[in-house]
Amino acid sequence: MRGHAAVRAFFGARAATWDTKFPDDTPAYEAGVAQLGLRTGESAVDVGCGTGRALPALRAAVGPDGTVIGTDLTPQMLLTAAEAGRNVCALLVEADAARLPLASATQDALFAAGLVHHLADPAAGLREFARVTRAGGRLALFHPIGRAALAARRGHSLSPDDIRAEPHLRPLLAANGWELTSYEDTAARYLAIAVRTTD
Repeated sequence: MRGHAAVRAFFGARAATWDTKFPDDTPAYEAGVAQLGLRTGESAVDVGCGTGRALPALRAAVGPDGTVIGTDLTPQMLLTAAEAGRNVCALLVEADAARLPLASATQDALFAAGLVHHLADPAAGLREFARVTRAGGRLALFHPIGRAALAARRGHSLSPDDIRAEPHLRPLLAANGWELTSYEDTAARYLAIAVRTTD
Protein backbone atom coordinates (compact mmCIF):
# COMPACT_ATOMS: atom_id res chain seq x y z
CA MET A 1 0.00 0.00 0.00
CA ARG A 2 2.28 2.75 -1.24
CA GLY A 3 0.26 5.24 -3.35
CA HIS A 4 -1.40 8.21 -1.66
CA ALA A 5 -4.84 7.30 -2.98
CA ALA A 6 -4.53 3.74 -1.68
CA VAL A 7 -3.34 4.91 1.74
CA ARG A 8 -6.15 7.46 2.03
CA ALA A 9 -8.75 4.90 0.93
CA PHE A 10 -7.52 2.22 3.34
CA PHE A 11 -7.22 4.41 6.43
CA GLY A 12 -10.13 6.68 5.56
CA ALA A 13 -12.51 3.72 5.53
CA ARG A 14 -11.27 2.63 8.97
CA ALA A 15 -10.78 5.97 10.72
CA ALA A 16 -14.11 6.15 12.57
CA THR A 17 -13.64 2.75 14.25
CA TRP A 18 -9.83 2.69 14.53
CA ASP A 19 -9.63 3.46 18.25
CA THR A 20 -12.35 0.96 19.16
CA LYS A 21 -10.40 -1.80 17.39
CA PHE A 22 -7.28 -1.09 19.47
CA PRO A 23 -8.60 0.25 22.80
CA ASP A 24 -5.72 -0.90 25.01
CA ASP A 25 -2.78 0.76 23.23
CA THR A 26 -2.62 3.99 25.27
CA PRO A 27 -0.03 2.76 27.82
CA ALA A 28 2.19 1.49 24.99
CA TYR A 29 2.02 4.88 23.26
CA GLU A 30 2.81 6.67 26.52
CA ALA A 31 5.81 4.42 27.14
CA GLY A 32 7.04 4.89 23.57
CA VAL A 33 6.81 8.67 23.80
CA ALA A 34 8.65 8.58 27.13
CA GLN A 35 11.65 7.04 25.38
CA LEU A 36 12.09 10.21 23.33
CA GLY A 37 13.25 12.04 26.46
CA LEU A 38 11.29 15.18 25.64
CA ARG A 39 11.70 18.19 27.90
CA THR A 40 9.36 21.01 28.78
CA GLY A 41 9.23 23.63 26.04
CA GLU A 42 10.47 21.39 23.24
CA SER A 43 8.76 20.78 19.91
CA ALA A 44 7.51 17.40 18.73
CA VAL A 45 5.76 16.12 15.62
CA ASP A 46 3.70 12.95 15.38
CA VAL A 47 4.19 12.08 11.71
CA GLY A 48 1.35 9.95 10.40
CA CYS A 49 -0.51 10.61 13.64
CA GLY A 50 -3.69 8.81 12.59
CA THR A 51 -6.31 9.31 15.28
CA GLY A 52 -3.74 11.04 17.48
CA ARG A 53 -3.19 8.40 20.14
CA ALA A 54 0.34 9.68 20.88
CA LEU A 55 -0.64 13.35 21.03
CA PRO A 56 -1.73 13.52 24.71
CA ALA A 57 1.55 11.91 25.81
CA LEU A 58 3.57 14.25 23.59
CA ARG A 59 1.73 17.27 25.02
CA ALA A 60 2.30 16.05 28.59
CA ALA A 61 6.01 15.64 27.84
CA VAL A 62 6.60 19.13 26.38
CA GLY A 63 4.14 20.93 28.65
CA PRO A 64 2.08 24.03 27.86
CA ASP A 65 5.11 25.95 26.55
CA GLY A 66 6.06 23.24 24.06
CA THR A 67 4.77 22.66 20.57
CA VAL A 68 3.03 19.52 19.33
CA ILE A 69 1.97 18.95 15.72
CA GLY A 70 0.17 15.91 14.37
CA THR A 71 0.36 15.31 10.63
CA ASP A 72 -1.48 12.74 8.58
CA LEU A 73 -2.21 12.12 4.92
CA THR A 74 -5.79 10.97 5.60
CA PRO A 75 -8.31 13.70 6.47
CA GLN A 76 -10.71 11.22 8.08
CA MET A 77 -8.03 10.19 10.57
CA LEU A 78 -7.48 13.83 11.55
CA LEU A 79 -11.24 14.31 11.89
CA THR A 80 -11.44 11.31 14.22
CA ALA A 81 -8.53 12.73 16.23
CA ALA A 82 -10.38 16.03 16.59
CA GLU A 83 -13.64 14.31 17.51
CA ALA A 84 -11.73 12.49 20.26
CA GLY A 85 -10.58 15.87 21.61
CA ARG A 86 -6.94 15.35 20.68
CA ASN A 87 -6.88 18.61 18.74
CA VAL A 88 -6.53 20.37 22.12
CA CYS A 89 -3.17 18.60 22.50
CA ALA A 90 -1.75 19.48 19.11
CA LEU A 91 -2.12 21.36 15.88
CA LEU A 92 -3.50 18.84 13.36
CA VAL A 93 -2.23 19.22 9.80
CA GLU A 94 -3.07 17.24 6.68
CA ALA A 95 0.32 16.56 5.13
CA ASP A 96 2.41 14.05 3.23
CA ALA A 97 5.14 12.61 5.47
CA ALA A 98 7.58 12.94 2.58
CA ARG A 99 6.90 16.70 2.26
CA LEU A 100 6.28 18.08 5.71
CA PRO A 101 5.11 21.72 5.84
CA LEU A 102 7.77 22.59 8.41
CA ALA A 103 10.90 24.71 8.27
CA SER A 104 14.26 22.97 8.31
CA ALA A 105 15.94 22.15 11.64
CA THR A 106 13.02 23.34 13.77
CA GLN A 107 11.87 20.21 15.61
CA ASP A 108 13.31 18.49 18.67
CA ALA A 109 11.64 15.12 18.17
CA LEU A 110 9.55 13.13 15.73
CA PHE A 111 7.31 10.19 16.59
CA ALA A 112 6.13 7.87 13.83
CA ALA A 113 3.87 4.94 14.69
CA GLY A 114 3.37 2.23 12.09
CA LEU A 115 4.46 4.59 9.35
CA VAL A 116 7.84 3.92 7.78
CA HIS A 117 6.83 0.76 5.90
CA HIS A 118 3.84 2.60 4.39
CA LEU A 119 6.03 5.27 2.79
CA ALA A 120 6.42 5.05 -0.99
CA ASP A 121 10.13 5.82 -0.56
CA PRO A 122 11.25 5.15 3.04
CA ALA A 123 14.71 6.62 2.43
CA ALA A 124 13.22 9.87 1.15
CA GLY A 125 10.85 9.94 4.11
CA LEU A 126 13.69 9.53 6.59
CA ARG A 127 15.63 12.30 4.81
CA GLU A 128 12.60 14.56 5.16
CA PHE A 129 12.33 13.71 8.84
CA ALA A 130 16.01 14.61 9.19
CA ARG A 131 15.49 17.89 7.32
CA VAL A 132 12.97 19.20 9.84
CA THR A 133 14.84 17.97 12.93
CA ARG A 134 17.57 19.84 14.77
CA ALA A 135 20.99 18.21 15.10
CA GLY A 136 20.79 15.97 18.14
CA GLY A 137 17.01 15.69 17.84
CA ARG A 138 15.33 12.33 18.22
CA LEU A 139 13.17 10.05 16.10
CA ALA A 140 10.99 7.23 17.44
CA LEU A 141 9.74 4.58 15.02
CA PHE A 142 7.06 2.79 16.98
CA HIS A 143 4.33 0.17 16.93
CA PRO A 144 2.38 -1.00 20.00
CA ILE A 145 3.21 -4.63 19.19
CA GLY A 146 6.33 -6.13 17.63
CA ARG A 147 6.79 -7.14 14.02
CA ALA A 148 6.19 -10.87 14.58
CA ALA A 149 3.01 -10.25 16.55
CA LEU A 150 1.77 -7.81 13.92
CA ALA A 151 2.51 -10.26 11.11
CA ALA A 152 0.66 -13.02 12.99
CA ARG A 153 -2.33 -10.73 13.53
CA ARG A 154 -2.51 -10.27 9.75
CA GLY A 155 -1.96 -13.96 9.00
CA HIS A 156 1.50 -13.39 7.51
CA SER A 157 5.02 -14.43 8.33
CA LEU A 158 7.88 -11.98 8.73
CA SER A 159 9.56 -10.97 5.49
CA PRO A 160 13.35 -11.17 5.41
CA ASP A 161 13.30 -7.89 3.46
CA ASP A 162 11.33 -5.95 6.11
CA ILE A 163 12.99 -2.53 6.36
CA ARG A 164 12.01 -2.36 10.03
CA ALA A 165 14.38 -5.24 10.87
CA GLU A 166 17.47 -3.91 12.62
CA PRO A 167 20.01 -5.10 9.98
CA HIS A 168 18.09 -3.18 7.30
CA LEU A 169 16.98 -0.23 9.40
CA ARG A 170 20.37 0.74 10.84
CA PRO A 171 22.07 1.45 7.47
CA LEU A 172 18.90 3.00 6.06
CA LEU A 173 18.82 5.47 8.93
CA ALA A 174 22.57 6.13 8.72
CA ALA A 175 22.34 6.95 5.02
CA ASN A 176 19.60 9.49 5.66
CA GLY A 177 20.77 11.60 8.58
CA TRP A 178 20.15 9.38 11.62
CA GLU A 179 22.08 7.19 14.04
CA LEU A 180 20.15 4.28 15.52
CA THR A 181 20.75 4.36 19.28
CA SER A 182 18.31 1.73 20.55
CA TYR A 183 16.21 -1.00 19.00
CA GLU A 184 13.49 -3.16 20.54
CA ASP A 185 11.29 -5.64 18.70
CA THR A 186 9.38 -7.79 21.18
CA ALA A 187 5.83 -9.05 21.44
CA ALA A 188 5.07 -6.02 23.62
CA ARG A 189 6.26 -3.34 21.19
CA TYR A 190 8.45 -2.22 18.33
CA LEU A 191 10.56 0.83 19.12
CA ALA A 192 13.60 2.16 17.29
CA ILE A 193 15.15 5.38 18.56
CA ALA A 194 17.52 7.37 16.38
CA VAL A 195 19.38 10.65 16.85
CA ARG A 196 19.78 13.28 14.14
CA THR A 197 23.39 13.48 13.05
CA THR A 198 25.11 16.63 11.89
CA ASP A 199 25.43 17.11 8.13
